[in-house]
Amino acid sequence: MKTLIDLSHTIENGLVTYKGLPAPIICDYISREASKAVYAEGTSFQIGKIDMCSNTGTYIDSPFHRYESGKDLSELNLDAVAQLEAIKITVPENQHAIDEAYFKNQSVNGKAVLIQTNWSRHWNTESYYENHPFLTESAALYLRDQGAVLVGIDSHNIDDTRGNQRPVHSILLGADILIVEHMCNLQSLPTDNFHFYAVPVKVKGFGTFPVRAFAQLKA
Repeated sequence: MKTLIDLSHTIENGLVTYKGLPAPIICDYISREASKAVYAEGTSFQIGKIDMCSNTGTYIDSPFHRYESGKDLSELNLDAVAQLEAIKITVPENQHAIDEAYFKNQSVNGKAVLIQTNWSRHWNTESYYENHPFLTESAALYLRDQGAVLVGIDSHNIDDTRGNQRPVHSILLGADILIVEHMCNLQSLPTDNFHFYAVPVKVKGFGTFPVRAFAQLKA
């Protein structure tokens, strides 16, 4: 039997993922009650509507998010977002700046590298947005040079948001290395021997979109 582990937050009406960006508005476009006027007796449907910023919930960043000429969501090959060989790196909960030392002596070539900080414990609270763990520029350079294909983190941002520079996004996305932010439940994963999936919808002209990120443990 397959063992699947959900690594995604639930998106719901009014959820704030990133301060300054609008929360999603989720509602009926056609309610079940309204649909009864259209269909035969005893038959009803709900058609939903969502007004949502692309950076909502657990989401993936493609190169287009940072670079105008980079690949957008519609240009990502499925083998870049599905059934990826993966490894998990755990850092101490009091560690904010995550440098390359945490990745040395780890086999990251050709793999999705998921970083467990346990910051997701603050999800949907004011504490989530401030003083969060992040990767340093040197860590991003190391992961790029060692051949990582995707980097995910269970924190508010993979970059330090206290300034206006985003070196980790710039380095990774500039090398076609995808980023998944706002993950959760990484503590349920082993350190290796699993596949990772983070498949977005195929939208032209978008660089970021929510995913149902999950891991499949190998037998």
